[in-house]
Amino acid sequence: MIIIRMMGGLGNQMFQYALYLQLKALGKEVKIDDVYGFRDDPQRDPVLEKMYGITYTKASDAEVVDITDSHLDIFSRIRRKLFGRKSHEYIEETGLFDPKVFEFETAYLNGYFQSDKYFPDKEVLAQLRREFVIKPDDVFTSADSWELYRQIRETESVSIHVRRGDYLLPGTVETFGGICDNDYYKRAIDRMVSEHPDAIFFVFTSDKEWCEQNVSGKKFRIVDTKEENDDAADLLLMSLCKHHILANSSYSWWSAWMNDSPEKTVIVPSKWLNTKPMDDIYTSRMTKI
Repeated sequence: MIIIRMMGGLGNQMFQYALYLQLKALGKEVKIDDVYGFRDDPQRDPVLEKMYGITYTKASDAEVVDITDSHLDIFSRIRRKLFGRKSHEYIEETGLFDPKVFEFETAYLNGYFQSDKYFPDKEVLAQLRREFVIKPDDVFTSADSWELYRQIRETESVSIHVRRGDYLLPGTVETFGGICDNDYYKRAIDRMVSEHPDAIFFVFTSDKEWCEQNVSGKKFRIVDTKEENDDAADLLLMSLCKHHILANSSYSWWSAWMNDSPEKTVIVPSKWLNTKPMDDIYTSRMTKI
């Protein structure tokens, strides 16, 4: 059996679910542990079922304990002390694609697996495109949201994702900070305008004050749907844009992936993280700057 530890926010969970489908397509017995990855993360919960109605086979507590050799009885503790832990846990050390992940028959996969190389199967890709669909009628409740929807569909729309907030906090800024700065967005916007002179920019962010000072102008609109499920509304609107300027965020990544247009331009930062290589998060459709 293979168990995938689900953790992180929406975009991360989408990557983990994609790997789950790929391993199932390879004939593996696969389950998802959607408990342990959130025990020390009070800000996040498993969201795929709520967001997309997606269900998956869940690992039991006993199965997770067994595969990671985490039994707490006295005999297991003594055995581990004498002979070491016999865990099948695989911890993803870098952001690089590891084909060994496809070879395991017994493993507890602990990582984010942020690469489309982890789900190359055509049927898996088709299933993801069917399941990662957000219907406007399910999330839009205001005239403002529908007006944004209309504008994005009718213009040479470009999504700009600006993620600051948690990326600036101690313990996080060391990994994500200083990459998508003002200079990155200026160069990305200039590049996009050179390729698409009629571009209209739709800015998605939780830091509207910074964007009003740094990413604004006549052809810019800072998006604020005020929808109750704003994650779903923003992801839908971002994916409907014809082109994309991404932040170093898995949420960003999926918004561009959901747009399957062969004519899209996707601009990304040439470095994704400060702490480890992430070469395989980039797809052939992306332009690094």
